[in-house]
Amino acid sequence: MTTLNGVVDLDVAGATISRHLYGHFAEHLGRCIYEGFWVGEDSDIQNSDGIRDDVVQALKDISIPNLRWPGGCFADEYHWMNGVGPREERPSMVNTHWGDVVEDNSFGTHEFMRLCELLGADPYVSGNVGSGTVAEMSDWVEYLTRSGDAPMSRLRREHGRSEPWTVPFWGIGNESWGCGGNMTAEQYTQLAAQFATYCRDHDGNRLYRIAAGPNRDDYHWTETLMKSISTLGGPARSPKHNGWQALSFHYYTHSSDDWDHKGSATEFSAADYHETMVRAWRIDEIVRGHARVMDAYDPEAAVGLVCDEWGTWWDVEPGTNPGFLFQQNTLRDALVAGLHFDVFHENARRLVMANIAQTVNVLQAMVLTDGARMVLTPTYHVFAMNAGHQDATSHPVQVTAADATHEGEAGSYRTLTTTVSSRDGSALVSLTNLDVDGPAAVRLDLRGRGWDVSRARVLAGASVQAHNTADAPDAVAPADFDGARKETGREGDTLVVELPPHSFATVELTLS
Repeated sequence: MTTLNGVVDLDVAGATISRHLYGHFAEHLGRCIYEGFWVGEDSDIQNSDGIRDDVVQALKDISIPNLRWPGGCFADEYHWMNGVGPREERPSMVNTHWGDVVEDNSFGTHEFMRLCELLGADPYVSGNVGSGTVAEMSDWVEYLTRSGDAPMSRLRREHGRSEPWTVPFWGIGNESWGCGGNMTAEQYTQLAAQFATYCRDHDGNRLYRIAAGPNRDDYHWTETLMKSISTLGGPARSPKHNGWQALSFHYYTHSSDDWDHKGSATEFSAADYHETMVRAWRIDEIVRGHARVMDAYDPEAAVGLVCDEWGTWWDVEPGTNPGFLFQQNTLRDALVAGLHFDVFHENARRLVMANIAQTVNVLQAMVLTDGARMVLTPTYHVFAMNAGHQDATSHPVQVTAADATHEGEAGSYRTLTTTVSSRDGSALVSLTNLDVDGPAAVRLDLRGRGWDVSRARVLAGASVQAHNTADAPDAVAPADFDGARKETGREGDTLVVELPPHSFATVELTLS
């Protein structure tokens, strides 16, 4: 067993870990909206206003803070007026990005806002820049957030909603470098300023406008946007500022550069696992790279960085529609999530939001549905176990960790990641052991405050390929474990955690 040593200063406060780093993403893609969230009022599946009750409850149980919709690539071909009013009168459209299927628009603005109300989550609406107009986006904001006798307010009331909603987050397009318009950074920067200007703050609703940033490590795109800050009216949080307040980027993890053969979600080798973790660790390099560019133009971190699409992306499950992106979710995916969260926490000064792709039945989902049955994935359990980090104060952690290498494979990766945070008289320690074969004994010297272990849980499985199905829903599930203890010595108290191979664990502490 490898022994790793670390020091944590509980009396030294780092950045606050925003709850919005635990955000989610729901696109009109495959079975995410239809069959995932939406079953209709006449369904035999228990629902509230057509929205599945079991899925809503599962997401409430992990304190979902926000939900991004309607896309993704779908956002830039979505025209919101087609998704309001009586459902039987709504025109249909072709979802050209995802399966080339007909979208009947039965789930639209009112249905999405009702979903957010049921979840207790903040809505994050992505507006259409690629094929839409400035007026169309401006009207959507007015429809959602303005009261009184404005034209869009009257239309909303005609459709059955008297009071406006609160909409804090607004996306100015999506992947404008690709499916959102194939623009250059310079072209998009001009459009972002124009569109954002006409996304008004109505009746006290303050929009947090998020510009569509780069793909992965395109730092030129980030720099082009940041250079425009001075021409948009000054610091991004100035009351008179009519531009955007944050920029986004996307990063997906897979084990191959062949986009058409990304590998199986469940049948993979040790070499595939190694390559996955090497690539997953790139998120740290990329977040820090964008932060460095932003710091040069915005040293006070007034402009937020948002990773509003992240997660693993594998080949679809055999026999399913290739355009629906349905994949299984194994312990490997859960470990990728644990790694990402520790990177997000460490960069919480600049990184203000992240949205896993996607919430139900698509890519690295929280929940899989099979008719009336619902399955919680291993990734879901990482979100649940980590919920105590939301809006908590991070504490600096210094820990030694071995690097893993695989014979014949390039690259290496750190095998242990961890976060320590505190809130309301308690602390949460989360640890991810990425070593596929080796257990690890982690010894953390917790300084600055008194503490005791109140609970420890571990997420593990027989192999990194282990996953949950409708017939075996608890093959990978959290369990209380006795592998965490407090040791008192002459030099102070040490938290000792004995981690199984390929495992994720959390230790809850009571502070004094």
